[in-house]
Amino acid sequence: MRTYTTQMDAARQGIITPEMKAVAAKEYRSEEEIRALVAQGQVVICANKRHTCIDPNGIGSMLRTKINVNLGVSRDCRDYDAEMQKVRAAVDMGAEAIMDLSSHGRTQPFRKKLTAECPAMIGTVPVYDSVIHYQRDLASLTARDFIDVVRLHAEDGVDFVTLHCGITRKTIEQIRKHKRKMNIVSRGGSLIFAWMSMTGEENPFYEYYDEILDICREYDVTVSLGDACRPGCLADAGDVCQIEELVRLGELTKRAWARDVQVMVEGPGHMPMDQIEANMKLQQTVCLGAPFYVLGPIVTDIAPGYDHITAAIGGTIAAASGAAFLCYVTPAEHLALPNVEDVKQGIIASRIAAHAADIAKKVPHARDADDRMAEARRTFDWEKQWECALDPETARAIRDSRAPEQEDSCSMCGKFCAVRSMNKALNGEYIDIL
Repeated sequence: MRTYTTQMDAARQGIITPEMKAVAAKEYRSEEEIRALVAQGQVVICANKRHTCIDPNGIGSMLRTKINVNLGVSRDCRDYDAEMQKVRAAVDMGAEAIMDLSSHGRTQPFRKKLTAECPAMIGTVPVYDSVIHYQRDLASLTARDFIDVVRLHAEDGVDFVTLHCGITRKTIEQIRKHKRKMNIVSRGGSLIFAWMSMTGEENPFYEYYDEILDICREYDVTVSLGDACRPGCLADAGDVCQIEELVRLGELTKRAWARDVQVMVEGPGHMPMDQIEANMKLQQTVCLGAPFYVLGPIVTDIAPGYDHITAAIGGTIAAASGAAFLCYVTPAEHLALPNVEDVKQGIIASRIAAHAADIAKKVPHARDADDRMAEARRTFDWEKQWECALDPETARAIRDSRAPEQEDSCSMCGKFCAVRSMNKALNGEYIDIL
């Protein structure tokens, strides 16, 4: 019989849960090591008690960097079947988490379908759903309405919820005083800002934080502390609004841990490359090593259509410097709701970033596939190369579409191939070029 409330509660009691065992096996670490990290808050295992089909994963800077995929319908794109197609594609391509950011329609059946069928961690942003659930405009909602939606999502089996608890009425004055170029670009943060501005009340997610923690403890929901003031352009990176909110998130992290509730902390956003490492280290200090969950960071503002690349650049630096969880960015970022191909491109870019960072961090066995790929390339074993590839279908299709005259080369080098020449030279063979 279960004698603990949350993964953190179990870890602090010295109990190794089935989820901890699963994570330890995936990460090539001992079960006791995972238990200790969960107890300290440096690893989270997002696993709602009601999400019974979940395949558990751990999130922490010393583990493999994990990938989150944002999905969900909007007023302009309402096809739930298309979103489920994206979900299946995302899981097949190795995403460990799905965030349902739906802002239109019958959100609860879709959310419950996710937690009933999807093995990935499921996250949501309850403030989005508040307007949709009650079918009332923002200003008419009460603090109780927001809190009740958090409970609804927990009951539906959601594993982690993004809550913009760090934005307060003080932030309203900061935003007005400091004249940011992009103000607030967090959708959830802007909704809370608007609600506070219209009602004159304090942020309910901050004011009633302890009650929210009780809900999260009951269902073992991980709190992902949203960064309402994340920079939305390079010019706003590292400003007083971002850093002041981060300090508050550090305080909220400690309050959650006091109730055995697991916590992640969300981070930037848009940020110049030379600021990323310092920002990761600052978060680790202020938030006491709680796992850091970043969107990008996007390292330049002028690449619409290619922001999966700008985010992969920033994500590699961030993860190598301590971030634990990368939110994917697609080519459609800033432009449109992503389609299935956009989702694929975003996931592949994020997986490359995560994998490169894991190698740099010397995560156990992170480089194994790279070493197998090197051997397969040296011996021209194309099937083994596809086995090692992050996207074998694309790699195979490119080679097949431009097939070489000889199998021991590619259509770029032909007999000028360096690998072919070296193999022959070292074997004492004649090297024919023409």
